[in-house]
Amino acid sequence: MSDESLFREVDEEVRQERFKKLWGRYGNAVIGAGVLIIVGVAGMEGWRYVQLKQSEAAGDKFFAAAGLVGAGKAADAVKDFEAIGQTGFADLGRLRAAAELVAGARAEEGVKLYDAIAADAGIDQTLRDIARIRAAAALADSEAFADLESRLKEFAAPGNPWRHVAREIMAAAQFRLKDYAGADKQVQAILADPETPAALRNRAEKMSQLLLPMAPAK
Repeated sequence: MSDESLFREVDEEVRQERFKKLWGRYGNAVIGAGVLIIVGVAGMEGWRYVQLKQSEAAGDKFFAAAGLVGAGKAADAVKDFEAIGQTGFADLGRLRAAAELVAGARAEEGVKLYDAIAADAGIDQTLRDIARIRAAAALADSEAFADLESRLKEFAAPGNPWRHVAREIMAAAQFRLKDYAGADKQVQAILADPETPAALRNRAEKMSQLLLPMAPAK
């Protein structure tokens, strides 16, 4: 046997001896860690399965309640939406029910539901903002301008992502009240904003032409 072969054999024996000592000291811990990993993965997969089933069930309830809305049973639909365990589905359902109430000539009930959504601290802020905007839109044909402005003033501020819609709602209310100068001011703010969406800009341009003979000369 060559010296090189002898050294390799001795080195292998040393490594095996070290491995036996390490396994004797830490083997149980390694096995335990492996078991924990397996149990953890199984638990995670089980949790995901339960979440999936809950979401599917919530989705079924959402569409069933939406069917009630379409059948003109908005009040029953609201109860069913609020009974859904999955928060996201319930919140979207309440918004849908409020919209149907407004569309069905029950604006007062719809606005109350929108206001309840907007006041619910447990709901995502974006959905609360949508509820506030929609409530104001539903009141544009009837609310005193001062009350409507108090609902929308925050949204109409420069830089607010809802400012374009808020200004359009206020312009429509002012036009109804024959405050043509005020309506024109809102419309010009919409047109001067480079971030105004194209569809809204198009509506604002038409309203600007409509206001041209009515608003005082600038």
